[in-house]
Amino acid sequence: MAHKRIKTEEVASIILAGGEGSRLKPLTEIRCKPAVTFGGRYRIIDVAISNALNAGFRDIYVLSQFLAASLNNYLLETYSSDGFFGARLEVLTPEQNSDNKKMWYEGTADAVRKNIKRLLENPAKYFVILSGDQLYSMDLAHMVEVAKETDADLLIATIPVNEVEAKRMGVMKINDNLEITDFYEKPSDAKTLLKFAIAPEISARRGAINDLSFLGSMGIYIFKREALAQLLEDDPRADFGKHIIPSQLKKGKTYAYIFDGYWEDIGTITSYYNANMCLTENSHACLDLYNEIRPIYSQSISLPAARITNTRVSNSIICEGSVISASSISQSMIGLKTYIDQDTTIQNSILMGSSSRSNKSNIHVGKNCRLDKVIIDEGAYLEDNVTLINADNIQSYDSKELSISDGIIVVKANARILSGFTL
Repeated sequence: MAHKRIKTEEVASIILAGGEGSRLKPLTEIRCKPAVTFGGRYRIIDVAISNALNAGFRDIYVLSQFLAASLNNYLLETYSSDGFFGARLEVLTPEQNSDNKKMWYEGTADAVRKNIKRLLENPAKYFVILSGDQLYSMDLAHMVEVAKETDADLLIATIPVNEVEAKRMGVMKINDNLEITDFYEKPSDAKTLLKFAIAPEISARRGAINDLSFLGSMGIYIFKREALAQLLEDDPRADFGKHIIPSQLKKGKTYAYIFDGYWEDIGTITSYYNANMCLTENSHACLDLYNEIRPIYSQSISLPAARITNTRVSNSIICEGSVISASSISQSMIGLKTYIDQDTTIQNSILMGSSSRSNKSNIHVGKNCRLDKVIIDEGAYLEDNVTLINADNIQSYDSKELSISDGIIVVKANARILSGFTL
């Protein structure tokens, strides 16, 4: 599994998990974004950690901040044992100053800067910086080898994107040696963006796909130890994309690593919904949870196999501990320890399941319910005869118990929907 050319002591991984995740509300009202359940049984942060473990990295630092208690507990319970290849995972949170106030992280670079003293106690030659809220499967060991071969002070993972996607990412110019010559964070106007279109001669040799004519930063960086420490000392600003990368470009030795696989930044309810739904379709255009070479790890919980009685199931994933007597389930994700009663129909929906050993977080769906294009957060209880379909195609709505975002109904954590409720 581990890349043979990578020595454990050469690399340490830093996972940024401190973002508030405001665009993913209400799923982030009780937890931070990296702690949100994905794929029925995982947390989003499991993806970044698994990529690091699969590359052979054994020193992993997670920088958390907003609503971090559940995430921190999960990480310590899941990855603190020697069962994960002897990996050493440490969670770093904002410290208190002399006035007993939290020194909150002001951005991605600021989070690393505020922990740089602790990080540099590690003798690693390279620091791999990952985001805790992305979905992908990448050979990070190969990326480290490229950083060595190019002698890069900074290597940025990039992905070919179209114009719409490029406007929400950092984009860059490269030369034929993949050295980055210019960088711009989230260009909003067409004139600026056009300057960063991949040159035709480079596109032809590097295989940019169809109309994917820009290189977008994935927010995955490999820094040489000395380069990272010096940059954060020289430039006091807060963000890698907006501030630190442009500063590094002036120094040179900054290269692009082009990735051509699946990658998704979970930023909105729509992107979260689509990424989960994709898993039920047996599609190659989504995260591969069944890759035995680069598996996605998660917490080991002793649960019985799902029990399904008189239910017609198609194109769905049903996780352990679930007890189901529904009429039919189609194109849906049913998470851990979910109870669904008889005569209920569920389609195009995500029931997030339980992330806790407590039964209080289990999802319950009563008899004769109708659900279509719904996300149900943990601990929600739907009584009998509840209909959630959004037949009127409402795009935005919010109440104490549920909300609608881009037409997707979200039943909030621990909500109780009374019998006969119809939307």
